[in-house]
Amino acid sequence: MTLRSRFFAMTYDRQMTKVEQAGLGARREGLLADAAGKVLEIGAGTGSNLRFYGPAVASLTLTEPEIPMLRRLQRKAGEQMPAAMVLRAPAEDLPFEDATFDVAVSTLVLCGVDDQPRALRELRRVLRPGGQLLFIEHVRSTDPELARFQDRMNGINRFVVGCDCNRPTLDSLQEAGFTIAQVEHTTLPKAPKFARPAIVGSATAPASVPSRDAQLATGDRP
Repeated sequence: MTLRSRFFAMTYDRQMTKVEQAGLGARREGLLADAAGKVLEIGAGTGSNLRFYGPAVASLTLTEPEIPMLRRLQRKAGEQMPAAMVLRAPAEDLPFEDATFDVAVSTLVLCGVDDQPRALRELRRVLRPGGQLLFIEHVRSTDPELARFQDRMNGINRFVVGCDCNRPTLDSLQEAGFTIAQVEHTTLPKAPKFARPAIVGSATAPASVPSRDAQLATGDRP
């Protein structure tokens, strides 16, 4: 646990207030209206999504790798959704059996994971065949000029907030075997220009996903 991670967790909600009020909160609400059954949220942060989970959610599991964020998440979950399970775990190494969940949720997380392909393989693994991944993610702009600006700013952005805002995450989802069910290319109002391009949507896990044991046997780490 570093001073930087403690400061980031302490100030995150305040930093995001204008973005949430300008439309991100409504995006979260609309996205999570479709969440049902056994739900996993990765990188749950300080719990920004908690208030949007409805009665169709039979169980909710929240993971977060950073201890300062995790502590705030535990407090908020205890207040808003006491039945939720909160665990410390990175998206790249989820401590769950294969095909455990009906729905997985990732909001502004895949831009910050250390190994995006591995995190997506893990999401595939823990989702049941045909399960749903709901996402809101920063992405590389389709505008070449803005994409170049993102590239120039990415090092600073990564250092300050731990986010690679120029990742082609939609392509990565498809390369990981997910089928894009619906997607909207949008922007995050009030965010810095280089961090505005985003996608909102859902993807479906393939009907057959290699288990963790099978991946390890072939030398492909999950």
